[in-house]
Amino acid sequence: MSTPVTVLGLGPMGQAMVRTLLAAGHPVTVWNRTPSRAGEVVAAGARLADTPADAVAASDLVILSLTDYQAMYDILGETTAGAAPGEATALAGRTLVNLSSDTPDRTREGAAWAARHGARFLTGGVMNPAPMVGTDAAYVYYSGPAELLEAHRDALATIGAPRYLGEDPGLAQLMYQANLDVFLTSLAALMHATALLETAGVTATASMPELLQTLNGTAEMLEVGENPAAQLEAGEHPGHLSTVTMMGATADHIVAASEAAGVDSGLPGAVRAYYTWARERGHGADNWTRIIDAMRPVSPARSAAGDRDPSPRGSSPSRRG
Repeated sequence: MSTPVTVLGLGPMGQAMVRTLLAAGHPVTVWNRTPSRAGEVVAAGARLADTPADAVAASDLVILSLTDYQAMYDILGETTAGAAPGEATALAGRTLVNLSSDTPDRTREGAAWAARHGARFLTGGVMNPAPMVGTDAAYVYYSGPAELLEAHRDALATIGAPRYLGEDPGLAQLMYQANLDVFLTSLAALMHATALLETAGVTATASMPELLQTLNGTAEMLEVGENPAAQLEAGEHPGHLSTVTMMGATADHIVAASEAAGVDSGLPGAVRAYYTWARERGHGADNWTRIIDAMRPVSPARSAAGDRDPSPRGSSPSRRG
């Protein structure tokens, strides 16, 4: 028989994981704060536990698909309540695989919390939406003890191809958040561009294919005549194809076009601030990648020189009615 698995949390992602595990032959026990959400997966073969403690007791492998790490403490707290320091709890010997989103530091704190209760802990970041769980396109970043991933690779691989990053529990979460940084910013830019075109009567059905063509082609454009990753590692910013001045001028134009159309300019204004920062420091002839220096942590030397923060962090959008 395939490894029994417990899944805590039955949002769209949790339900997709359960269906995938069931299809692969794993006995699955589930628990959710709202039991009615379990209806479909129970009908598919999952067992609904009465309590989190019952769910944890059912399987050595416990997968959490929750809103954040606080939810883990809230749900599993009852399984550890009343235990004296050093006393074994219901979590002892269990492998917790937390696929919830949170910060890297909170993830590290979660790993330490699990260890105090005798549990083993893996952090994960699922890099696909729920409908893609279990498909060939799905993959999941993991960090924590490598032997845990190997021990449960068969079950975890049904969710998505595992990509192991290292022992630090915070690494998977950091990679997940970095990817979502690109994703969410791109989605916001897509909506901003759509809103801008709407002011000229261009409908979303007409504009979206054009805008997605640019989004889909970005990777290829970045690599034409350049190797931006290697150049960044070498500290090189060759401006033979594009420059801070050229890209910054475009950023200026986007802000001006937005303001003229009455479209919120907060997003393009934030982008423009990085190019302005680089130009003001004499990097206008460098490649656009020079703006990374405005984003990196401020070094002691830069801080002593009074180098300002270029980004409008904490500022409000340009207008709100």
